[in-house]
Amino acid sequence: MHQFYKNNSHLINASLVTFLVVGLYLQLGPIAVFAFLILPFAAFTAVKVSVAFIILFILFSYFRLHEAFPVLMPLKIPKLLALASILGIVWHLFISKKLKPHWSTTHLIFVIWFVWLTVCVFSASNKGIAIEYWSGVLVKVLIMVFAISWWMTSLSHFNSVRLGIMVSGVTIAIVALSNKINGIGLVEGTRVTISRDIRSQLGDPNDLSLVLMFPVSFLAAEMFNTNAHSLRRLLAAIGLLLAISGVIATQSRGGLLGIAAIICFFLYQKIKNPLIVAGIGVVGMLVLMIFAGITDRQSGGAQEGGVDESAMGRIYAWQAAINMALANPLTGVGVNNFFVNYYFYSPHWDGKNHAVHSTWFQVLGETGFVGLCIFILVIVSINRSLSRVFTLIKINRNDNIAINASALKAGLIGFMVSGTFLTQAFTWPLYIILALTIALEKLALESQKEL
Repeated sequence: MHQFYKNNSHLINASLVTFLVVGLYLQLGPIAVFAFLILPFAAFTAVKVSVAFIILFILFSYFRLHEAFPVLMPLKIPKLLALASILGIVWHLFISKKLKPHWSTTHLIFVIWFVWLTVCVFSASNKGIAIEYWSGVLVKVLIMVFAISWWMTSLSHFNSVRLGIMVSGVTIAIVALSNKINGIGLVEGTRVTISRDIRSQLGDPNDLSLVLMFPVSFLAAEMFNTNAHSLRRLLAAIGLLLAISGVIATQSRGGLLGIAAIICFFLYQKIKNPLIVAGIGVVGMLVLMIFAGITDRQSGGAQEGGVDESAMGRIYAWQAAINMALANPLTGVGVNNFFVNYYFYSPHWDGKNHAVHSTWFQVLGETGFVGLCIFILVIVSINRSLSRVFTLIKINRNDNIAINASALKAGLIGFMVSGTFLTQAFTWPLYIILALTIALEKLALESQKEL
């Protein structure tokens, strides 16, 4: 029997494949057959170009490109990219051994943060909502933080990520401006959104401003880079103008604060006078608010005397977050549970639950005082890692590493400032910055050793 199989192995294998293809066609139709036939090629591609799939997964997950262009929705691109990324990671981690894991203090603090979030998930008042968010978002964040920090091993990888973030940000900004011009999906009559009709994550103006603000730091880093080619700086300036215009169209005060902070960071590198930079920042913020038409907003506009309704809504939400933490000092009410618990902890009830609209109070209310301390430790760890990168840059004078470090530092500053008004504790920006910072420090250390 063994000899018979050996002599006729090709024929037997071909017969088995044919039998399987026919069975799939009869049971599931031509699509299943097509998927089966391209599976080996897809697996091979996923293994050979794993970094490309990881970068694309970052861009689609963060910028929600498939939601900005609904024609892409049926393709399930984020899920396919996630599967391809995981396949590539497993292959190169356990089989080819090309993926070289490394460990850092920032990794450790992030893992502590994830473990605490998991504790807060299973102690949540509504465990169903918390577990769904944990499995749908936080687990992906955990996997991709390690994947990004281990895979980004060269400047070409960083350049690809930076370019992808800038191009994706400009693309989303153009869609937002087009919606504004055509009056599509406007909230309160003036605030732009994207794909609100399909319940996209870009369908909230504050969330959209957050998505647009992140590439601002990368575009600004490119524009302020005096060592870059003049054409690249010009294109970056145009892209920066479009991204800022997109944030302005959302009329998000948190987004405008974040932009002002990012631009001031780069101006400070040139001027070195904090008073002058602060003055420019204040004037710039006022100009942005005028262009944004904040006074025309139905909530938070000039027509609301005293402390406007939007501001009071935030104050009530922040008070609710404090009450949640006081009632549950260790774990809060649980991850993604603020909204459903608003009624029980808010000092003011207007007939509906509200979002917290603050990263800091979100962490406080949903993970308790312990969670807030760990979260701050995560940010401090990222900042310290970037500081070490800047120290190494002064020694080896690597301009390509410097521009990436400046973009990440600006992004972190923008995150912390805009976090006053935007809910972004468990979304992608901070964790992309964290992963890229870890990888950049490793690259800077290796560059130092080569000198």
